[in-house]
Amino acid sequence: MKIKRQKQAKKTISFYKYSFNLREPFQILIDGTFCQAALKNKIQIKEQLPKYLMGEVQLCTTTCAMKELECLGKELYGAKIILQKYQTRRCAHTSPVPAAECLLSMLGGQNPHHYFIATQDRTLTTALKNIPGVPLLYIILNTIVLDKPSQRSLDYVQEVQMGELVSSGQQQKICSLKEEQGIQQKDKERRGRKRKRKQISPNPLSCLKKKKRKGVPTPPLRKAEGEQPAKRRRSRHKRPAHVSCPPEASDGQP
Repeated sequence: MKIKRQKQAKKTISFYKYSFNLREPFQILIDGTFCQAALKNKIQIKEQLPKYLMGEVQLCTTTCAMKELECLGKELYGAKIILQKYQTRRCAHTSPVPAAECLLSMLGGQNPHHYFIATQDRTLTTALKNIPGVPLLYIILNTIVLDKPSQRSLDYVQEVQMGELVSSGQQQKICSLKEEQGIQQKDKERRGRKRKRKQISPNPLSCLKKKKRKGVPTPPLRKAEGEQPAKRRRSRHKRPAHVSCPPEASDGQP
């Protein structure tokens, strides 16, 4: 089960990396509810989060989340001690607001600082699913879980790929600005030009003469059509002339 959770987390992190440009170290905004659940389930956040996300992390919170825990009293004193160990990011609130509202203001409309949100607040999680590119962490059954990408994030990526995020009015404005600066004419000229094909020199190895192999007989030349084959001539050797022997002398003759 642990291996299956890590594989799913790796797949989700890669989606946010390639679609929303998330990079290490991952910045994780934590509120008091997440710290309280980790304390209750005996989870070491600082040790387990880097292992689960398979990368370096920066644990941080906001001043409003800290002040919220101070107002809630002794019941959340342990969560307050855990939260004090993390970095505090400055928010735009002069007077303290609820942690859920503060975290939403830190994200803005499209999460430009690429924050992860670690919370157990259900109202906050439903609001986060309407913002594209926000990874959500929560605790279930003594384990930290990275939620799957929301439908809003999936739709946003698809709209970017299809080019639907730029309206027609914005496209006309972009075209008019290009015409004023002469960029559009240059683009048309580049498209109208035909590229000249470069003359490719022949391969120098193909121009070399073929070397004759030693010990291999050369094939006979093919004869042209209509040409009669040459007649084979027999070589006749001249035999030497017969040498006649003198007659033998008869008995009694000189």
